[in-house]
Amino acid sequence: MVQQGGVRAILHVFVDSNSLEKVAREITKIPEVVDVYEVTGEFDIVAVIMSPGIEQFRELLKDKILKMPGVKSTVTSIVLYTYKKDGVETGE
Repeated sequence: MVQQGGVRAILHVFVDSNSLEKVAREITKIPEVVDVYEVTGEFDIVAVIMSPGIEQFRELLKDKILKMPGVKSTVTSIVLYTYKKDGVETGE
């Protein structure tokens, strides 16, 4: 479980077309990954990751995800603030 003050990252993953399902299943096995989607558009997979901190996220990205066979590249967006989640507004 991520402590308060953790990092939520949205990770866009570009993979070799013949590795899509294998990469998606491998990403799904990572405990910090909370959601995995196969998507249309420039990237193939979108994953939502919760990490205790930025250093732990960096380690996860460089030591696990980027080393997976079939992963070509990633683009990461770090969530700065959540206005609405699961249909519920979170702000004031």
